[in-house]
Amino acid sequence: MLEREWSRSAREQQSLALVMLDLDYFKQYNDIYLHQAGDACLRQVAALLKHCCRRPGDLPARYGGEEFVVVLPNTGLASAVEIAESMRTALMKLAMPHAGSKLPQAIVTASFGVAAEIPASGATPADLVRTADQALYAAKKRGRNNVKTMHLKATSVRGDR
Repeated sequence: MLEREWSRSAREQQSLALVMLDLDYFKQYNDIYLHQAGDACLRQVAALLKHCCRRPGDLPARYGGEEFVVVLPNTGLASAVEIAESMRTALMKLAMPHAGSKLPQAIVTASFGVAAEIPASGATPADLVRTADQALYAAKKRGRNNVKTMHLKATSVRGDR
């Protein structure tokens, strides 16, 4: 879907945003509550992400392990950050206990990386994924349970919702 939306965004010269998120200290969650509870937690997070998406074309998907991505067509960086922040706060409101978290809340939280791009010559969907992943890494480095953005080089983001 990312490649299809990338091509469409290039044709229409609209921004395509990608949110990448990783559940904080999830290995510890599985160690304490065991994998069956971890799977149930992942299903709850997936349902929450779907609920937070605003339009039918927005697609949350499991990326691997405890990582998810959300593809947001026709969405600029500012709107993508709002959506990611709404997901982060909704997850905190669920208040799923997480005794293994190193954060003061002791609940399941996530770190979010957000990138947006109007596809241009020479750029690829992999560049968008790499940039969102770098933003995610920066969010983790900044203390987790936050939203961080990164910009693709030489890109201006238009087409905000």
